Amino acid sequence: MEQRTIEFFWDAASPYTYLAATQVGPLAARAGVAVAWRPFLLGKVFEASGNRMPAAVPAKAKHLFRDVQRWAQHYGVPVAFPKVFPVHSVLALRAGLAAAAQGRGAEFAQAIMKAYWADGADIAQPEAVSKVADAVGLDGAALLLQAQEQSIKDQLRANTEEAVQRGAFGAPTFFVGEQMFWGNDRLVLLDEFLSGKIA
Repeated sequence: MEQRTIEFFWDAASPYTYLAATQVGPLAARAGVAVAWRPFLLGKVFEASGNRMPAAVPAKAKHLFRDVQRWAQHYGVPVAFPKVFPVHSVLALRAGLAAAAQGRGAEFAQAIMKAYWADGADIAQPEAVSKVADAVGLDGAALLLQAQEQSIKDQLRANTEEAVQRGAFGAPTFFVGEQMFWGNDRLVLLDEFLSGKIA
């Protein structure tokens, strides 16, 4: 029987994606499934779906970071409001695809999100992306060059378009086959779905 896979569509600019990224690995391990880390451009998803980032809604913006802090406390993970917000994450996402091509997509994704949401790095800057790549055992300078290749740019665009076509409207978005789960707070439902507790 073919192993099921959680397709994790992520954008490092999203705080709830960072939170979910700290939990999805252990969740998948418990369920005996794989995780496919798939970078996509959240801004383009918002445009295509008519959605808006929570921080763009004043009532949500007032509550957003306190909510993120509570989730971080719940998970026992670090969080600090970024020095640059929102951030232009396209280079980090392209680098994520380049890292995945070298078999290090999960490590890079987790590290780039932690760099932004916990360590104060401006991940729009090549130096910050290169430093994260070096830290996970990749050649940062080479990864930056690979991230500029047209095939990588095309793949990021394709991931984004595919996610929208499958119904995505925000991040994080998870798919198991045709079943979609959206948001860090839906991880409990994803967990129960994989264990057969819910349909």
